[in-house]
Amino acid sequence: MTIEDLQVEKPDNIDNQKFPPKLNLFTMFRLGFFQMGLGIMSVLTLGVLNRVMITELVIPATIVAVTLSLYQFMAPARVWFGQMSDVKPLFGQHRTGYMWMGTILLTVTAFFAVQVMWQVGDSLATNGWTNPTYFWIGILGLMFIIYGLALSASSTPCAALLVDISDEDNRSKVVGIVWSMLMVGIIIGAITSSILLKQVGVEAPLETVKASVNTLFIKVPAIVLILAFVGTVGVEQKYSRYRTRSTIANREDKITLATTLKILTANRQTGLFFTFVFVLVISLFMQDAVLEPYGGEIFSMAISETTRLNAVSGMGTLIGLGTTGFLVVPRLGKKNSLKVGCIATTISFILIVMSGFTGNPSLFKSALFLYGLAAGLTTTASLSLMLDLTVAETAGTFIGAWGLAQAMARGLSTVLGGATLDFGRLLFEIPMFAYGLVFAVAGIGMILSIFLLNRVNVREFQDNASTAIATILEGELD
Repeated sequence: MTIEDLQVEKPDNIDNQKFPPKLNLFTMFRLGFFQMGLGIMSVLTLGVLNRVMITELVIPATIVAVTLSLYQFMAPARVWFGQMSDVKPLFGQHRTGYMWMGTILLTVTAFFAVQVMWQVGDSLATNGWTNPTYFWIGILGLMFIIYGLALSASSTPCAALLVDISDEDNRSKVVGIVWSMLMVGIIIGAITSSILLKQVGVEAPLETVKASVNTLFIKVPAIVLILAFVGTVGVEQKYSRYRTRSTIANREDKITLATTLKILTANRQTGLFFTFVFVLVISLFMQDAVLEPYGGEIFSMAISETTRLNAVSGMGTLIGLGTTGFLVVPRLGKKNSLKVGCIATTISFILIVMSGFTGNPSLFKSALFLYGLAAGLTTTASLSLMLDLTVAETAGTFIGAWGLAQAMARGLSTVLGGATLDFGRLLFEIPMFAYGLVFAVAGIGMILSIFLLNRVNVREFQDNASTAIATILEGELD
């Protein structure tokens, strides 16, 4: 018996471990503050930095997209951080310690990434494409690699904590509230960034831009840190059921990334579904890398205005997330709801292109709101379908793989968005045609998603999955 085992068996802890209180609604919303902070930070990294690098610093969109997407490609680390939080408590807690350390590293790294970004811009303006510029771009990429590791270290234990503190009868409510708070964070981040960058006009001097962005990346990350601590302090100690449920620390058949990949590819339907998800996520988020530059270059919007575009689409997404599960999916079913979402997303892309050719900013914002509604619909419906394509014996494996696949697809979507824009600039002299190519490719991807969805068969999956998974796990143990 280890020292940790002796600590677990202390008499004064037994009651708390065996009979933790039921999670109340106030605590659910308080936990949402943590996810709200992550939503705010996502706006700063994609909504502000990509605009500044492409438009103000004139860095090629492909390089910007690749650099920003590096944090998404750190997603495999989620498996490792999840296992660490299971077996190695940090500051006496399985989840919260990792969440705090990850958030601290996340916010500090974001500030330093901005400082490196200025060095890239200065070197490019002074030296052109020479070794010093390549060096600073490499350092900037390293910053986002660290950022991705910090995000994995904080978000994965957070998801595990939601399972630890909830029961079957309230888990969906906890997840729903926390997910919605993530979208609220995106909206708040967009509005806050817009306010703090209000004095930066389209023709503002670079020094003014630097001062405003530096201030933004000091104040907002500080708020995110406060939200993280306020949202989580005391929750795990009071509500966690982990020690009364978990035997993971003593398991010999821990699921590795290799095992996960074997399980995912063992069933034809599983492969089809995750291919669908991969294509869907790429198509849905290709516009992330070009949306703010699109507003700046085509509609002559200031940084504060393009940042607010996230609030427009975010509000639509929040409404879509909040209503789809109650109004759409019960009536249409999961697959039909997904088809409607894909079609609505494609229509929104067509309207975004039309707004650019007509120079109509009102149509542009209306199309973004429609895009948000469609994104909320597709997200809710795809998550619901995913639960149908999950068996109880390995639910964690499938849900963890969903997070991995989504993050990798998000990273690739950012790269493809930037690369498609640069390719469009080579093909066309008119900027609107280059941007239109990005939205056209994304729309084609959404149609391809519908084709893949038609091949997904839940009954076939359920008939074959349990046998395949049991065989693979048995092989891993042998």
